Amino acid sequence: MARTVPEKGLNVRALVLDAAQRLEHAGVSFGHGTTNAIDEAAWLVLHSLGLPVSELGPHLDLAVDAAHARRANALIARRIRTRKPAAYLLKEAWLGPHRFHVDEHVIVPRSFIAELLRARLVPWIAKPARLGAVLDLCTGSGCLAILAALAFPKAKVDAADLSPEALAVARKNVAAYRLGARVRPVQSDLFTALAGRSYDLIVSNPPYVKAASMRSLPEEYRREPEMALASGADGLLHTRAILRQARRHLNPGGLLVVEIGHNRKALERAFAKLPFQWPEVSAGAGFVFVLRREDL
Repeated sequence: MARTVPEKGLNVRALVLDAAQRLEHAGVSFGHGTTNAIDEAAWLVLHSLGLPVSELGPHLDLAVDAAHARRANALIARRIRTRKPAAYLLKEAWLGPHRFHVDEHVIVPRSFIAELLRARLVPWIAKPARLGAVLDLCTGSGCLAILAALAFPKAKVDAADLSPEALAVARKNVAAYRLGARVRPVQSDLFTALAGRSYDLIVSNPPYVKAASMRSLPEEYRREPEMALASGADGLLHTRAILRQARRHLNPGGLLVVEIGHNRKALERAFAKLPFQWPEVSAGAGFVFVLRREDL
């Protein structure tokens, strides 16, 4: 595909810069794995050239032949024409160093809970190696369930979702990580199919987009399943249900971790007596809350 000496300026750098300009000019929306045109262009170009998507720098001056340049340009054109998130076009999404298969039946993984799981939820979980049972509620692609299994090596993880199509995606990812013995996809409308089961940790990235925001979402977000985004007038329909039911599914000392987007003020007004804790994530505090069973 590539030579070490660029020919006529046709190299990875030129392709990425040109692609970024095209994406910006077309007014595409980001937020499904990248936050800007340069990163989105690099992801698409490197993937189309069969190069590692995490290593742009070492490849910037690699020359690209005409056939591979056409392939990269066609992928950029498809991104602009369809307004599909790059993750859907490439059938992959990344949370840190972890790759997951995705398609249009699941939202593109981007949960801040992934950061907390990589840190093994320290300091809330004193002895991560002893954690025994985890539930990932509204699992989608299964990404958080898998990250929980990786973070807590002795844990059995239930990955619950209402959508059978989403669970099919989750099963692919569980198989890819060879975690079938510890991660169990289960079809459930929140806790409905989990009667009698309790956990040391429940994590959830449920739908949390309010009705007014749903009406104004960029087209890329409207390509995702509506049932994975919309959560009533104030964005808290699912979170309310989780808070009502979580206590009976948590073991003593168990932890509930839920992502709520920009709904912190509304949540704290609705549940003024609950002592929410708001861990710091890359976007700041206020996007994910933590509660212990005894506080519910």
